[in-house]
Order: sequence, then C-alpha cells, then structure tokens
Amino acid sequence: MAVFFSFIALLAVYTATALPNGDLPVVDLGYELHQVISFNEYGIYNFSNIRYAAPPLDDLRWKMPVAPEKNRAHVQTGDVGQVCPNALPVWALLQIEWLPSYWNHTDFQISTNISSYPYNPLPADGRTTEDCLFLDVLVPKRIFDQNNKKGSEYDQLAPVLVWIHGGGQVSGEKAEYDASGLIQRSMNNEDGIVFVEINYRVSWSLERASRIKLIIMKLGVFDFLAGNIKEDGIANLGLHDQRFALEWVAENIHLFGGDANQVTVMGQSAGARSIAHHITAYGGDKGPVPFQQAIVQSTGWVPHITEEQQKASREQFLSLVGVTTLEEARKLPSEKLIAANTYQSYYTTPWGSFAYGEVVDGSYVPDIPAKLLLEDRFDHDVKVMVGRVQDEGLLFTGPDSNDPSALERYVRDYVQTLDEAANYITDVLYPPIYDGSYDYTDPVQRWALFVGDWSLTCNGDYLRRAFDNEAYSYQFNIPPALHAEDVPYTFFKNGSTLGSIFFNRPVTNTTVAFAIQDWIASFTLHGEPKSDLTPKFPEQGPEALLMDVRMDSIVLIHDRTDGPRCQFGQNFQYRQ
Repeated sequence: MAVFFSFIALLAVYTATALPNGDLPVVDLGYELHQVISFNEYGIYNFSNIRYAAPPLDDLRWKMPVAPEKNRAHVQTGDVGQVCPNALPVWALLQIEWLPSYWNHTDFQISTNISSYPYNPLPADGRTTEDCLFLDVLVPKRIFDQNNKKGSEYDQLAPVLVWIHGGGQVSGEKAEYDASGLIQRSMNNEDGIVFVEINYRVSWSLERASRIKLIIMKLGVFDFLAGNIKEDGIANLGLHDQRFALEWVAENIHLFGGDANQVTVMGQSAGARSIAHHITAYGGDKGPVPFQQAIVQSTGWVPHITEEQQKASREQFLSLVGVTTLEEARKLPSEKLIAANTYQSYYTTPWGSFAYGEVVDGSYVPDIPAKLLLEDRFDHDVKVMVGRVQDEGLLFTGPDSNDPSALERYVRDYVQTLDEAANYITDVLYPPIYDGSYDYTDPVQRWALFVGDWSLTCNGDYLRRAFDNEAYSYQFNIPPALHAEDVPYTFFKNGSTLGSIFFNRPVTNTTVAFAIQDWIASFTLHGEPKSDLTPKFPEQGPEALLMDVRMDSIVLIHDRTDGPRCQFGQNFQYRQ
C-alpha cells in the first residue's frame, strides 16, 4: 500500500538557476563521472539519475543487483529519467467514486466484481524501462563545496536522509516528490542534510496471492517475483535493490558531502514496510544494517503467504506471456512482459489489494517483521521515529463493507479454521456495536478499522515495544486523514500545489507542514524530533505517548494502539 498512485502524483521539478554547464560540479564515482544537472533557487545541487546497479536485463532479469560496469568515456548528467515498470489494479481507479458515495450517503452502483470491467489501464509513463536502477543525490551547495574544496579531508560531512518511495510495490518512483522544501527546512540555522532518493524494481515480481483478500500487498513481476525460490533464487528483489543502494550510499556519499555514519532512511507505506524488513534482515544475525536511524510512515505488512499462493501467481504470469519457465521469460522483450504484468495487476487483485510483494524467503526475510520483532531478532541499534495517519484503513475498504456481516466472513477467511480466534476478533475486539464506543459507528468504519489496525497501524506499536518504548511516534489527524495524506506535508514547499495522492487535497495548514518537516530534519540531524512550532516531542515511553497532529493544534495523547487489539494481532501472527 502506499504512495502508490504515481499517475496523479507530481514529478519532482527542480528550477534550474542559470549556471553555465562548466560551472556545475562533477563527482568521480570511480566507475563513472557524474555531473550536477541543476542548481535550484533553494541553493541545492541535483545529481540526477546516478546508476547504482547494472541494468537488470537479459540474464540479469529477476536476478540480484550487481555493480555497474565502468563507463568513464563521457561525463554523465542524468538528463534522461528512468521509471521502473508500474501497474495499478482497477479498484484503485474506482475507489475515487466509492469513497465520496460513502461520505455523501449516496448509492454506489459500481460492481465489486473486478473482472466485469473493460480492460482500460492508464497509459504508461514514457520513461518506463527495466533499466531503472538509478538514484538521485540532492545536496545543499554549501555542504558540497565545503567538502570538495582543494585540500578538503571530508571533515565536515552532513547527515544523510534516504527516501524509499511507497506504491504498494506495484508503482512509484524516486522523484515523485520535490524534496527541496524539506531540505531547505533542514538548513534553518544548520548546514542541512544530503538527500538521496532511489528507484527499485516494482510491479515486476511474481510473488504471492495472499489469503488476506483485501489487504495483500504485492510488488510486481519485475521486482518481488518469487515462484520457485529455491530454483530461481529471485525472491524479494526490490528489497535487495534497496539494500544495494544503501550500500552504495555507504561507499560513495562522502563524495557529495554526506556522512555514511549518519544515515537515516525514510519511507512511507510500502517504503516503510521495506525499512521494517531491513531492520529485521537475516533475523539480525549478519551485523548492523547500513543506516543508523529510520523514519517509517504508515508501515504496512501482512503475514503468511504460502508457497502454493506464490506459485499460482507466478504460473498465472507465465501463462499470460506464453511460456512455462522463467528462463524462457527472460528471453522475451520487455514490452511483452510489461503488458502482461499490467494486465495481471489490473484484473487479478481484489478490492483494496495489490498484485505482488515480499515473501518469507528463509534468508533476507526469515519471517515477517511482526514475528521477528517479537522474537527479538533485529538490529537493536537503529533509532526509530514512527508516523501514521488517523484512518489508515478506509482507503483500502470497498463497497462490500456496507454489508454488516461482511467483516465476519472476511475474518473467518483470514484466520481460516481458527474459529476461536475469528470469534474473538469479531465479537470482542471489533464487535458489531455502532455507538462509537469501539471507535466506529457503521459497518464500513468497523471494516476500515480492522484493516487499518492489522495491516498498518499496529505495526508502529510492534516497533515501539521492540525498541523498549524508545521510539518517537506521531499521528497525522487532519480530516479525513486517509492513508498517504500526510505525504504532501512531508514534501511541502512554499508555492507548492502538491495535493494528496488519492483525492488531490492540497496542504491546508502550512504550520503543520513545517512542524512535520522540522521533526524529520532534526531527527535526521540530531536523533531527536524538535520544532519551535510544537510542544516537546518525547519518546513514547511506557505511557505510549503520541503526538497528535490536528488542524488547529498538535497535542500529546495516549496511543490507542497500546491495547489488546494490536497485542492480539501480533501474537496471533506470531503463533501461525
């Protein structure tokens, strides 16, 4: 789930200042020379589209990322953008009609039978290519200059913030948002931060079809394709791309003025889920992760994708392209594979779900993060800040939720034969009582709360408890506070027209935007979120304190996830 509707998200636009090309600096990466493509009005250099891995084509398709070949014949400028193949399910387009009908109490006449709709996907981005493993480095000129002047020993390196985009792991790209405003906010009375944004293979990974019919998070044929993991060795490629990029940062970021020992990773939704997988990588058994801090916004993951479900998803894709093995598929042209992936994602994902995603592979992902955190199998040296929105689940709740008995059927399917657990969920944790005492007043809100808790909200609670209540947590609560509506606030800049991903609502309170950016910047710079615009931001502590970001105030409250719903959810996932 997540920043997944890239088709209506604005691409980053960096206003170039009139500097002669020869005045723009060049960084020597060893394997290539890369020149700044622009210098904007905020005083920020943009090193755009730096290749961090070899093209994942031909024999490298659906294989682990490898280092790029040396190419020093020409100075690279990154003037040609690349986007990994994206795909969207049809329900994502229909949701724009369903939710307003729910809010306005009008009839919703669109069928929830996905296969009944004509095949009419959105046109692909013209920059789409499998050769998409690139990243951008945005660095304030004064940081770059002071660390690249003659005789410099890189002794004034700045903290680094790495952005991992969301998109349900079926869509998205590194430069969906212009980070200039956030970087500028980090420069208030400071030198600022170095910002890195990365592409990774999405919508390209035959992986799984979850029993969680409405909240599965699949990534895509080109990324998280699993299939026969032992035979093909290709599970979770998106995670491996991200890890490869983070290791590139560790090796090279000093060349841009960044400190590899002060790296914070930040991601929203699918990006945040990826970070949870990195924190729990290898069950914590292979040393520290290549970052020191993490900001996770709307962290989502779902458990227990069986080998049979993975195989079914993979076999469906192979049948669409007319082959029987991945080796045969590797020889096919990109156009045919992209078309099949788009079709599969469009038609085969039930309302609220996505087509592909991470799987337990016995190696990088030895189990789901909920279990690994509970088992104390993760990197304990990471400092964490957790963000979420107030209503995480409504965006993934379809018209069927109007049926008062729908949640009972859904939960029973989710827990399968565990009748006692299903009854406890629907009768005790989320009973059909609509007087507001259980945080909902109708069946739709009840369904949305369950989906939001079990797939998104409670994951912050798992992290909080795993890190001994030392995490910082906040909630975006400006109505309707849907999933991803906080992203425009994260990337706000003066004069921005960027709206929320789904309904394109613009930032309505610039003070809130600046406060959130202050928290992100100060956490990246100093390990503690601070802002002159807000009350003191404490760690959650045993009292489970949460900063609640409202339209008219920012107040400290008790986190509602500190209770039986999330505790049962984690232990239930742990026991399965």
